[in-house]
Amino acid sequence: MTVHSTEGSRNRRLQIANVSKAFAGVTVLKNVSLSADAGEIVALLGANGAGKSTLMKILSGVYTLDTGQIRIDDTPRNISTPRDAVAAGIRLMPQELSVHPDLSVAENIALGSMPKRRFLGIPMIDQVAVDAQARSLLKRLRLDHIEPGRRMGSLPLSEQRIVEIARALAGKARILIMDEPTASLSEADADNLFDVIEALKAQGVTIIYISHYLDEVFRLSDRIVVLRDGEVRGQFETRDTSRDAILTAMLGSELGDLYPVKSKVLQGAKTVLSVDGLSLPGWLDGVALTVRRGEVFGVFGLIGSGAEKIGRAIYGAEPAAHAEAILLNDVDIGLSGPRKRVRSGIGFVAAERKRQGLIGNLSVRTNTTLPYLGLFTLSGVVDQKREDDSTREWIKTLRVKTSGPDQEIRLLSGGNQQKICLARWLLGNPDVLILEEPTRGVDLGARREIYMEIRRLAEAGLAILIVSSDAEEVAGLADRCLVLEDGKVVAELGQDATATDLMQAAEPRAALRDRNELEKT
Repeated sequence: MTVHSTEGSRNRRLQIANVSKAFAGVTVLKNVSLSADAGEIVALLGANGAGKSTLMKILSGVYTLDTGQIRIDDTPRNISTPRDAVAAGIRLMPQELSVHPDLSVAENIALGSMPKRRFLGIPMIDQVAVDAQARSLLKRLRLDHIEPGRRMGSLPLSEQRIVEIARALAGKARILIMDEPTASLSEADADNLFDVIEALKAQGVTIIYISHYLDEVFRLSDRIVVLRDGEVRGQFETRDTSRDAILTAMLGSELGDLYPVKSKVLQGAKTVLSVDGLSLPGWLDGVALTVRRGEVFGVFGLIGSGAEKIGRAIYGAEPAAHAEAILLNDVDIGLSGPRKRVRSGIGFVAAERKRQGLIGNLSVRTNTTLPYLGLFTLSGVVDQKREDDSTREWIKTLRVKTSGPDQEIRLLSGGNQQKICLARWLLGNPDVLILEEPTRGVDLGARREIYMEIRRLAEAGLAILIVSSDAEEVAGLADRCLVLEDGKVVAELGQDATATDLMQAAEPRAALRDRNELEKT
């Protein structure tokens, strides 16, 4: 692979040199180096787990680096807290909106740098200065039609995003990290945001832009840096590279034995789960799928495509969802809450295991048996010996690294926590197991073990539905898969689909049409 060097006599705003980071002995970043100039847009790309979030959290002071150095304007900076990052002129715009909808626009902009005045020696908020600062920044960002006193929550999402940028500029941001800024925006709103980003670039602001949407990356960025497995695998001048080169750097051409050999699912295998006309306002529009006995079925989509809602909707965790039919073993079970889903024979491992899948300060045993506690209860009393024996059996089966069933689950590594999330549903012998982002935040060794277990379970007859934004993962595991974009199915692919096939299918349709037209001319 050709790596394009861009070193030279430039106005270096940011230099990250040989940064490494490990958690609990697992290396997440290894000797990562990149740079960005004043007034430059550098896109940071990589599949889930590549290390992008960890690197940006180091840069914004959420994490501290283990080794390496960060330089701002050629001066070494010790960034160990978010306050250090702000003082260095670095601001992070997270993927999820971080605004206060019931405060005014001006108040949202001024948060963290509220202008003050003294009245009779008492410090007070200077509302005149707050409003004046907001007007100046809104004008700079082409939102001067918005009154500073307007309630933040009344603005469209795209304008709330731009107010977030105004808040960063109020804090004198010179390096702006933007994490999936268009994930929840329409095409028109995204275009408005792009205009603002271009204006910031012209004003000398350095932008680190993280996105799964390659059309955005090629439209906006000057350079592209690709991370894979915690290392820099390519640095490219955007104008001199291609999508294929970027995808190869992101996904790699050799998966080795990370993924198990796929089974040959018989065409006549029994359909266990059939979903027809599944919709969720703002997210899903008439999605249909079937999962057969002994099959790993994948659903892939970029962030904001609606894919992230499909497993939750089937499991009954999205009350606003509706469907024409949901059949489990030929019986229409309709849409109901998670408790009924469990009784029907559907298990669900949430993507956010720490918030939605585990109770951190409880034991491995309790977290394993919680959904099926009735299996260990007689006359209202839990048989702790049976519970303990069952947990030990699963610890052995899944090779969970733990001191024993009584260890608090929060002390386990991410991979071992995920194995317990699998074990808790397998206890009940479900017919269908839904896995969201099954290896998010899991190191390569544990990922391979989890993939092997998923395939073993499928070969034992379990119907498995995997929902993932990692194209490599879906391509490596799924016997069949769907690709979602804007809540709709845009592709149905078979066992031979590659990660590149999935990524190309997931590109926004309008962007793909535009590119095809451009190629024709």
